[in-house]
Amino acid sequence: MKKGYFGDFGGQFIPELLMPPLIELEEAMKTILPSEEFQTRFTAMLKENIGRPSAITYCPNLSKDLGLDLWLKREDLNHSGAHKINNTLGQGLLAKMMGKEVLLAETGAGMHGVATTVAAAMLDMKAVIYMGATDVVRQEPNVNRMRLMGAEIVSVESGTKTLKDAINEALRRWLADQENTHYCFGTAAGPYPFPELVREFQQIISKEARQQFMDRNDGDLPDVVVACVGGGSNAIGMFHNFVPDESVKIVGVEAAGTGEPGCDDSAPLDHGTDGVLHGMKTKLLQTEEGQILPSHSIAPGLDYPGVGPEHAHLQDIGRVDYTTINDSQAINAFKVLSQREGIIPALESSHAVAYAIENKDKLQGKSVLVCLSGRGDKDLGILDQIL
Repeated sequence: MKKGYFGDFGGQFIPELLMPPLIELEEAMKTILPSEEFQTRFTAMLKENIGRPSAITYCPNLSKDLGLDLWLKREDLNHSGAHKINNTLGQGLLAKMMGKEVLLAETGAGMHGVATTVAAAMLDMKAVIYMGATDVVRQEPNVNRMRLMGAEIVSVESGTKTLKDAINEALRRWLADQENTHYCFGTAAGPYPFPELVREFQQIISKEARQQFMDRNDGDLPDVVVACVGGGSNAIGMFHNFVPDESVKIVGVEAAGTGEPGCDDSAPLDHGTDGVLHGMKTKLLQTEEGQILPSHSIAPGLDYPGVGPEHAHLQDIGRVDYTTINDSQAINAFKVLSQREGIIPALESSHAVAYAIENKDKLQGKSVLVCLSGRGDKDLGILDQIL
């Protein structure tokens, strides 16, 4: 395997000026990351600051309704409300031990921005968050949280004013300030070594969930493991330790947008083509000329025209099935899980829950373990507008 690649996907497609901080980060991954000091501090913080291990929850009412056994891996119970903190705390601690003072991040739904700000506050660092102007409006509660915890928020007015544009601007800022700043990339994508680094911090999800499920089910593994896929960090975290288990079917759920023919969506694995974006070769929504197409999902965290390179590879080798769920199916799952189990899921995670609801006929009698990547209070404003 070529360094920095997952099969044909990955790599480092970046300006020469960004090589020094990436080489520095790669070195830190070899020296600081495996060190006893890092591992001891990180493990203690995951337990005491985040509340890990996160529970797995059986859903008795919905299981009965659907005719299958539905289990949730509860990343929504982490401090700050999503899986993002696993990664930001890991990268933050690594950056701190590298001697950096500032954590720079991009955010769409605002969850990664919040999680980066939380990590910066815990580690006595400064947080600078880039966010598309559109997202600043539609995710106001998270913007207010970040400001309260001391983040500097930069509203990005270029392009579609969403995640992709925030990433572009954040990369420019990193170019200028790389000496004292670490770019805390929020998903398992971007130039090498980010996809590997983020997976390293997120794979705790499946490490815990696999053992928890077996403990509750006489040593049996789940029949199906499901997660939503935007950039793909909760999914790679949820999939990683199940990939070697051949009996487990793994399903990644992309956003189909409104689901109407010809609508904008966020499903590059479902019908994108190979291309280069944000430093990596992956599957992209793009024109034949290679211009990036606008993406859409009702879930801001899935609203991205690319995907992490390891997902493109897992699809390529046939290990993971990637499918789509549309906005109305996700909204239905959001309401159903709230009403039947008293758990309000993020709109992103609702796409994964919807997979079990929409495919109940072919999942009869099976055990389905879904990654509930975040909680849904951030989305009540979006739902109010629609409902």
